[in-house]
Amino acid sequence: MYKIAIIPGDGTGPEQVREGLKTIEAVSHLYGFNWETEHYDLGGNYYRRTGEVLPASILEELKQFDAIFLGSIGDPQVKPGILEKGLLLKLRFELDLYINLRPVKLFPGVYTPIKDKGPEDIDIVVVRENTEGLYSGSGGFLRRGTPDEVATQESINTRKGVERCLRFAFDYTDQFRSRKKLTLCGKTNVLTYAFDLWERVFYEVGAEYPQVEKDYAHVDAICMWLVKNPEWFDVIVTDNMFGDIITDLGAMVQGGMGIAAGGNIHPGKTSMFEPIGGSAPKYAGKNIINPLASICAASMMLEFLGEVEAANSIEESVGTVCKHHIKSLNAGEMGYSTSEVGDLVASLCK
Repeated sequence: MYKIAIIPGDGTGPEQVREGLKTIEAVSHLYGFNWETEHYDLGGNYYRRTGEVLPASILEELKQFDAIFLGSIGDPQVKPGILEKGLLLKLRFELDLYINLRPVKLFPGVYTPIKDKGPEDIDIVVVRENTEGLYSGSGGFLRRGTPDEVATQESINTRKGVERCLRFAFDYTDQFRSRKKLTLCGKTNVLTYAFDLWERVFYEVGAEYPQVEKDYAHVDAICMWLVKNPEWFDVIVTDNMFGDIITDLGAMVQGGMGIAAGGNIHPGKTSMFEPIGGSAPKYAGKNIINPLASICAASMMLEFLGEVEAANSIEESVGTVCKHHIKSLNAGEMGYSTSEVGDLVASLCK
């Protein structure tokens, strides 16, 4: 029995989450596992109604679940940063979700802007450190609002944080990838302190994995090569900021935000899975949003919970729907409604 907390979120989030849950229901019958859910009305509406983003009591409750299934967060009536910091980042830090796992996979039939590249060329996983770096919140202002104002934002990289991220990346590459190639993305020629630590630990830990091919590339070079030669990459591991940037580039390479899903993971503890795209409030309630990113997030969550066959079944169904059914990943252009896409994926699971 898996206990899953559901946070539908804002805008089209509830519609996307609905279809993700539909596919989990389908494979639970096929593969014989039980699950139960509890919904939490967190997001823009909750904040505007109560003035709170994530109450301490709810945070404690969320720690008791096996996983959290999250919809898109974002409300145009709420000042930018309030929900992102108060809900998304707070969950990452309070639950110590130190890995952000982002598959960059091109499904058959999905358009990529990269010329002459196909699914055989674009199958990458980015392992992003998720609780340190520039997002740790260290910094501040001096003489704010004056001509002499100073603003600092510090990148915090601990040996513990770097090493546990790299160990996860090596383990993941060794266990789940056939090519077994791991690339460290950094900037050792300029950020000489932080990435000296990353590079040293990368090769120290890497010595325990002789079967994994090790590679290094500067972040700017990776941004170029993801466009020119994405087939060069298998698994990429990097810090919080660079990971944030290259995974959005990866989303475009794999066809857009409509297919991009991610996991915020603490191995063995409560972890959170979500579609990468925004809440798209202009499409809310119209049943036209693409739910495939949320469905892919559901697949990732099942894999994390140990239901690998069920997760693979959903992913294969998504591939079939992309190749043979939908016309586009764009809202209103799929040739099917949101619920019809979810029905298709669920019906094709086997």
